[in-house]
Amino acid sequence: MLEIVRTSSENLDFVFLVKHLDNYLKVMDGEEHDFYNQFNNIDVLKNTLVIYLDKKPVGCGAFKEYNSKSVEIKRMFTLPETRQKGVASKILTALEDWAKDLNYSSSILETGIRQVEAVQFYKKKGYKIIPNYGQYKDVENSICFKKELIDNEKGQ
Repeated sequence: MLEIVRTSSENLDFVFLVKHLDNYLKVMDGEEHDFYNQFNNIDVLKNTLVIYLDKKPVGCGAFKEYNSKSVEIKRMFTLPETRQKGVASKILTALEDWAKDLNYSSSILETGIRQVEAVQFYKKKGYKIIPNYGQYKDVENSICFKKELIDNEKGQ
Protein backbone atom coordinates (compact mmCIF):
# COMPACT_ATOMS: atom_id res chain seq x y z
CA MET A 1 0.00 0.00 0.00
CA LEU A 2 1.28 3.46 -0.96
CA GLU A 3 1.00 6.41 1.39
CA ILE A 4 2.08 9.97 0.57
CA VAL A 5 2.99 12.26 3.46
CA ARG A 6 3.35 16.04 3.17
CA THR A 7 6.19 17.02 5.46
CA SER A 8 9.27 19.23 5.74
CA SER A 9 12.96 18.79 5.06
CA GLU A 10 13.45 17.90 8.73
CA ASN A 11 11.65 14.59 8.20
CA LEU A 12 14.22 11.83 8.81
CA ASP A 13 12.85 9.65 6.02
CA PHE A 14 13.20 12.56 3.60
CA VAL A 15 16.80 13.09 4.76
CA PHE A 16 17.49 9.34 4.33
CA LEU A 17 16.17 9.37 0.74
CA VAL A 18 18.04 12.56 -0.17
CA LYS A 19 21.30 10.93 0.96
CA HIS A 20 20.61 8.11 -1.51
CA LEU A 21 19.82 10.68 -4.20
CA ASP A 22 23.05 12.57 -3.55
CA ASN A 23 25.10 9.37 -3.75
CA TYR A 24 23.45 8.57 -7.10
CA LEU A 25 24.07 12.09 -8.42
CA LYS A 26 27.75 12.02 -7.41
CA VAL A 27 28.19 9.20 -9.91
CA MET A 28 25.95 10.68 -12.63
CA ASP A 29 27.23 14.26 -12.42
CA GLY A 30 30.89 13.36 -12.07
CA GLU A 31 33.11 16.43 -11.92
CA GLU A 32 30.07 18.76 -12.03
CA HIS A 33 28.56 17.36 -8.82
CA ASP A 34 29.95 20.10 -6.56
CA PHE A 35 28.44 22.77 -8.81
CA TYR A 36 24.96 21.23 -8.65
CA ASN A 37 25.19 20.27 -5.01
CA GLN A 38 25.51 23.90 -3.90
CA PHE A 39 21.91 24.50 -5.08
CA ASN A 40 20.45 21.50 -3.29
CA ASN A 41 20.48 22.42 0.40
CA ILE A 42 17.38 20.86 1.84
CA ASP A 43 17.11 23.26 4.77
CA VAL A 44 15.40 25.78 2.45
CA LEU A 45 12.70 23.27 1.46
CA LYS A 46 9.46 23.73 3.37
CA ASN A 47 7.23 21.63 1.07
CA THR A 48 8.49 18.06 0.90
CA LEU A 49 6.86 14.70 0.32
CA VAL A 50 7.80 11.20 1.31
CA ILE A 51 6.05 8.25 -0.25
CA TYR A 52 5.86 5.00 1.67
CA LEU A 53 5.32 1.50 0.32
CA ASP A 54 4.21 -0.85 3.08
CA LYS A 55 5.38 1.74 5.64
CA LYS A 56 8.90 1.89 4.13
CA PRO A 57 10.11 5.21 2.64
CA VAL A 58 10.74 4.61 -1.06
CA GLY A 59 10.57 8.03 -2.71
CA CYS A 60 10.61 11.76 -2.13
CA GLY A 61 10.23 15.12 -3.77
CA ALA A 62 9.93 18.77 -2.87
CA PHE A 63 9.25 22.19 -4.22
CA LYS A 64 10.18 25.73 -3.35
CA GLU A 65 8.78 29.00 -4.57
CA TYR A 66 10.52 30.24 -7.69
CA ASN A 67 8.36 33.35 -8.03
CA SER A 68 4.83 34.36 -7.04
CA LYS A 69 3.30 32.13 -9.74
CA SER A 70 5.79 29.25 -10.04
CA VAL A 71 7.40 26.58 -7.94
CA GLU A 72 10.64 24.76 -8.64
CA ILE A 73 10.49 20.99 -8.25
CA LYS A 74 13.48 19.70 -6.29
CA ARG A 75 14.94 16.48 -4.87
CA MET A 76 12.82 13.98 -6.83
CA PHE A 77 14.02 10.46 -6.08
CA THR A 78 12.79 6.88 -6.00
CA LEU A 79 14.78 3.99 -4.57
CA PRO A 80 16.08 1.80 -7.42
CA GLU A 81 14.20 -1.29 -6.22
CA THR A 82 10.84 0.52 -6.50
CA ARG A 83 11.33 2.16 -9.89
CA GLN A 84 8.93 1.37 -12.74
CA LYS A 85 6.07 0.99 -10.24
CA GLY A 86 4.49 4.44 -10.60
CA VAL A 87 6.08 5.89 -7.46
CA ALA A 88 7.70 8.86 -9.21
CA SER A 89 4.45 9.68 -11.00
CA LYS A 90 2.58 9.72 -7.71
CA ILE A 91 5.22 11.97 -6.13
CA LEU A 92 5.19 14.44 -9.01
CA THR A 93 1.39 14.58 -9.17
CA ALA A 94 1.19 15.09 -5.40
CA LEU A 95 3.72 17.94 -5.60
CA GLU A 96 1.82 19.56 -8.46
CA ASP A 97 -1.48 19.23 -6.57
CA TRP A 98 0.07 20.76 -3.45
CA ALA A 99 1.45 23.67 -5.49
CA LYS A 100 -2.00 24.22 -7.01
CA ASP A 101 -3.51 24.15 -3.50
CA LEU A 102 -1.17 27.04 -2.69
CA ASN A 103 -2.29 28.93 -5.85
CA TYR A 104 0.82 28.43 -7.97
CA SER A 105 0.06 28.15 -11.67
CA SER A 106 3.21 26.50 -13.02
CA SER A 107 6.20 24.45 -12.05
CA ILE A 108 9.73 24.44 -13.37
CA LEU A 109 12.63 22.10 -12.82
CA GLU A 110 16.13 21.25 -13.87
CA THR A 111 17.68 17.87 -14.47
CA GLY A 112 20.90 16.69 -16.06
CA ILE A 113 20.94 15.63 -19.71
CA ARG A 114 22.72 12.44 -18.59
CA GLN A 115 19.67 11.49 -16.52
CA VAL A 116 17.97 10.11 -19.63
CA GLU A 117 15.20 8.39 -17.66
CA ALA A 118 14.37 11.62 -15.82
CA VAL A 119 14.27 13.63 -19.06
CA GLN A 120 11.87 11.11 -20.62
CA PHE A 121 9.78 10.97 -17.45
CA TYR A 122 9.25 14.75 -17.32
CA LYS A 123 8.38 14.88 -21.02
CA LYS A 124 5.86 12.09 -20.49
CA LYS A 125 4.34 14.06 -17.59
CA GLY A 126 3.66 17.11 -19.76
CA TYR A 127 6.76 19.17 -19.04
CA LYS A 128 8.11 21.23 -21.93
CA ILE A 129 11.75 22.12 -22.44
CA ILE A 130 12.47 25.78 -21.71
CA PRO A 131 15.65 27.86 -21.86
CA ASN A 132 17.87 27.13 -18.90
CA TYR A 133 17.09 29.50 -16.04
CA GLY A 134 18.94 31.02 -13.10
CA GLN A 135 22.13 29.27 -12.09
CA TYR A 136 21.67 26.71 -14.90
CA LYS A 137 21.63 29.33 -17.68
CA ASP A 138 25.01 28.49 -19.21
CA VAL A 139 25.35 24.91 -17.97
CA GLU A 140 25.60 22.48 -20.88
CA ASN A 141 24.68 19.42 -18.78
CA SER A 142 21.42 20.99 -17.58
CA ILE A 143 18.03 20.77 -19.20
CA CYS A 144 15.14 22.81 -17.82
CA PHE A 145 11.41 22.19 -18.04
CA LYS A 146 8.13 23.94 -17.30
CA LYS A 147 4.56 22.77 -16.93
CA GLU A 148 1.42 24.85 -16.57
CA LEU A 149 -0.48 23.51 -13.57
CA ILE A 150 -3.63 25.51 -14.13
CA ASP A 151 -5.51 25.43 -17.40
CA ASN A 152 -5.73 29.16 -18.12
CA GLU A 153 -8.80 28.71 -20.32
CA LYS A 154 -10.70 26.87 -17.62
CA GLY A 155 -9.10 28.59 -14.64
CA GLN A 156 -8.37 25.21 -13.04
